[in-house]
Amino acid sequence: MPRPARAGRAVRTALALLLTAASAALTAQGAQAATAATQEVAYRGYHLRVPADWPVIDLATAPETCVRFDEHAVYLGHPAGQEHCPTHLVGRTEALLIEPLDGTGTAAVDRDTLVSPKGTATYAPGRTTAAEPGEIRLAVPSAGVIATATYGTGKASAERILRTGRLDGRARPGASGTRPGAGRAPKATASAAALAITAQPGAYTGKGFDTCAAPSTSTMNAWGASPYRAVSVYIGGNSRACAQPALTSSWVSTVTGNGWHLIPTYVGSQAPCSSFGHTVSTDPATARSQGTAEADDAVAQAQTLGIPADSVLYNDMEGYDNTNSSCSTGVLNYLSAWTAELHARGYRSGVYSSAGSGMRDLAAQYTTGAYTLPDHIWFAWWNGVADTDAGTYVPAADWADHQRIHQYFGGTDETWGGVTVNIDGDYLDVDGGGSVPPPSANY
Repeated sequence: MPRPARAGRAVRTALALLLTAASAALTAQGAQAATAATQEVAYRGYHLRVPADWPVIDLATAPETCVRFDEHAVYLGHPAGQEHCPTHLVGRTEALLIEPLDGTGTAAVDRDTLVSPKGTATYAPGRTTAAEPGEIRLAVPSAGVIATATYGTGKASAERILRTGRLDGRARPGASGTRPGAGRAPKATASAAALAITAQPGAYTGKGFDTCAAPSTSTMNAWGASPYRAVSVYIGGNSRACAQPALTSSWVSTVTGNGWHLIPTYVGSQAPCSSFGHTVSTDPATARSQGTAEADDAVAQAQTLGIPADSVLYNDMEGYDNTNSSCSTGVLNYLSAWTAELHARGYRSGVYSSAGSGMRDLAAQYTTGAYTLPDHIWFAWWNGVADTDAGTYVPAADWADHQRIHQYFGGTDETWGGVTVNIDGDYLDVDGGGSVPPPSANY
């Protein structure tokens, strides 16, 4: 009799273990299902499935919403009122903007836009480019919409969303001027000569500001009452966090024609030791190839906006741990190639970074000849002093010939002409052009 009793306990124990395992498996499946839960979003007859916890924001009813790509969200409609975006947002994650395909602002087919065949919402991957864009643009002419899906660490999640696209009976073609099924339309390149735009930022000594999204022309007109006469504009890059509905060649022409100096800024791959979704490689050759590709993309974006050759294009390299030698080396190789390629393309190079990391690393290489250094520097040191003195971070003799911008405060709301904008404040001492240095082999 004792033996069967022991056998019974063994069976019960085995059953208990099986039930525990089954319960754990069901719990894991439930957690996975909760994580994978989705919601369907519909706009003008175009449907997509997105994660259930993403907020869905109708920009028609909330026009002052800051459309930002560093947070998970779905935005429906045209962005507007971006003046209240927190300044200097950087980085991208998975987010979605669906707009009417009507040619307003950036809602138009360009060379980088994929186009669904007539009568469908089909997404098919396009050609890859050397510069990681951080976004996929898909025009769906049969619904008269264009979707911009952004991403951080990889395309897979953005592509999964776009592949769920479908149309319903309410879908109607828009007046987009696109040719359904024709693939990418060529990207128009503005003529700087026709727009009478000179090299930027030009010759200027005085105050400027930067904000996450280019302000509307009406805001820029209102801010004519301010002490600022220069403004940073984020022309592109895989880490550009804010939508840029106002930033067109017409905006550039109008604003510069009204006497504003532009600081064209490209927010590309960030330091290898940072937590951003798009980072520079620690392998020197790969870092240099990234710098070259992103410089080429920056030139393409500048040309589209009508910003001419000989302008300074500033690379936004956010602060990083420069005690990490492999991180610093990756950044230096990337920025060296960025500068060399801009010179080869007829533009001048600038770099924005924190005084204590990027600027300190660049200054340490000023006389070594190991890297091709930028023509201009723009350092973030929030000491509240409107000058171009970089203190101990950069020797006074380096980049001393009208080659400096100092970001001296940040994240402040200011109101001029009755319009409030969240800004970082800058002080510029920059030259008006000059010859682009010849290409260098030091990269």
